[in-house]
Parts: sequence; structure tokens; C-alpha cells
Amino acid sequence: MSEHYRSGFVAIVGRPNVGKSTLLNALMGEKISIISPKPQTTRHRILGIRSEADHQLIFVDTPGMHKGKDLLNITIDKIAVSTLRDVDIVLFVTDRSRGKAEEHVIEYFKRLDVPVFLVINKIDMLKNRQAIDEIILSYMGLYDFEAILPVSAQDQTHLDHLLEAVRPHLPEGPMLYPETMKSDQSDTRRMAELIREKILHHTEQEVPHAVAVVIESLEENQALKTLDVTALIIVERPTQKQILIGKNGEKMKRIGTEARKDINALLDTKIHLSLWVKVKKDWRNRPSDLRSFGYGGDA
Repeated sequence: MSEHYRSGFVAIVGRPNVGKSTLLNALMGEKISIISPKPQTTRHRILGIRSEADHQLIFVDTPGMHKGKDLLNITIDKIAVSTLRDVDIVLFVTDRSRGKAEEHVIEYFKRLDVPVFLVINKIDMLKNRQAIDEIILSYMGLYDFEAILPVSAQDQTHLDHLLEAVRPHLPEGPMLYPETMKSDQSDTRRMAELIREKILHHTEQEVPHAVAVVIESLEENQALKTLDVTALIIVERPTQKQILIGKNGEKMKRIGTEARKDINALLDTKIHLSLWVKVKKDWRNRPSDLRSFGYGGDA
């Protein structure tokens, strides 16, 4: 280990749907956080740990910062905001559009004493350099950013520039996590999230936001040499349950097949996945339900 080793926490923050989780996965070189086109895909604080010879970057992927309406979304927003109190560097991720949501996020930076980088993501979707310059100009005067970094997490464009810009701002200190550790998430959390990711991809309207996934049991099947996984999918209304299951159970079958493949790859073992759907009315507004389904503990 280098004599002047550096390590620190780097928060990835911004409004929903600007590509924070895609950026984390691209910086890590592997899938740490689930992604989908739906807002509020990320509900927990997720660490991605990148260890190099002379430094360790601990990226903190946060839920999209927004003004939540139900208790779940208020809790999620608190997780994102509380993360800012405990980091060394902030990456403020935005994209082509700027509005009140961005100004809502910037307000929190005014209470911080750490460098904040403006990361303009999705430049692959912009026509030319002039379009990027126009976005940069729209942020002038809103905050004294350490630097402005146009990137594309999807195409992995300029991510090397981002890493080079951030590295000198890491405080000197020891390696905080084992070199081989890539994330702080448990296997059960990652399994539940992979199942939820498939639900997000295959459902529309209110269903994605009303879903929670809990791993109920894990059991080794010695005879078949498999890991038997039972997961409970919670929704708020019977109509949502019907949508999830689909005609003749086809949608649930597709969700289960895709999730099983990803979990097989994650655990590097053969699994048998059983999915059950349960209706729990208004669970997003009940503190006891939020706790039992794994929300609120990160705040």
C-alpha cells in the first residue's frame, strides 16, 4: 500500500432518473445497483467500493432527491439527504434538463463544506458541443462547483476524466474496506433488488411504485444441488396483483425467469426461485410496514 494512501466517500446525488445508478455501475465496471427507466428505482443507499494501489473510492449511490408525497418517498428522500452529511466529495448528476428539482438539490449543498462536482450525464443524447455548453451556462451562478464534468455513463465517455478530477480531493487515510469487497449490500438485499428490477421493466403506471420485495427464505437443496429462494412481492391493491401475475401467470413467469438468471450469475450457483404476491393495503404510509420491508434503516 502506498505511503500516502487516500480514501473517502463520494456521494452520487441528483433528482430521479438522471442516470446515477448507471454511473455507479460504469465507474465500478460491474452491476452494483439496479437500473430501469422508472423514476425512484433506487430506494436504498448503496456503496460501490473501487480499490486501487494508492487510493480507495467509496461511491455512495443515493435515491433521487425529490419532495415525496407518501411516507416511503419521504423516507427515501431523507436517506439521500442524510448521506450528504457523511461524505468527502459530492457528484451532482444532472442531464439535459434543469428545473426546480435541480434547485431543490442545490439548496442542500449550501450547508456543506466539501467539494461538489457538477456531472452532466447523457451527453451521448446531445447533438453537439454547443448543447453541452448551453447546459453548463444554465448552472452558472447557482453554485460554486469544484468542476463541471460532461460524461456519458451509458457509453462510458469521459469517466476517466471524472476519476482523475475526484482523486486529488480524497483525504489521506487507510483503506476502509477489504480490497476484494465491491459493495456493502447483502446477498438477500441484492436478490430482492434484482427481482424488483424485473418488475420495474415489465409493469407500468402505479405498479412499480407500489411494489416491495422481501426474501422470505433461503434453503440449500442437497438432492438437486440448488439454492431454493422464496420471495414475497408486496403490492397495495388487488388490481396491482392481477397486473403483476398477468394472464395465465405469464408476466410473473417472465419476471421470475429473468430474475433467476441474474441471481444465478450473482451467486454463481443454481437457484430455484418461487415468487408469491401479497396485497398489503397502503403499506407505503405505514412505518411498521416500511421497517419490516427493509426501508428506513439507512437514514
